[in-house]
Amino acid sequence: MKTSGIVRRVDELGRVVLPIELRRSLGIEERDCLEITLEDDRIILQKQESSCIFCGAETDLLEHRGKFICAKCLQEVSDQED
Repeated sequence: MKTSGIVRRVDELGRVVLPIELRRSLGIEERDCLEITLEDDRIILQKQESSCIFCGAETDLLEHRGKFICAKCLQEVSDQED
C-alpha cells in the first residue's frame, strides 16, 4: 500500500478533509460520492462510479433523483406497470 505522508485530524463532526492534490490525482470532484468500506483495521474510500441500482450496469444510464437506472431495467419496470 502506497502512503502519502499526509495527516489530517478528524473534526468534532467526524469529518476529514481530503487534500486538493489527492482529489485531483484521483479524479474526485466536488459532490462525487465515495464508497466507504472496512478491511481489517483499515478504512477504504473509493470513488463510486455511476451504475444501475438494479443490475449494476455502467452504460446507457438515466439519472432520476440522484439514482441511476439503465435503459434495460427501465424497460422491465415499465413493462411490469402495464
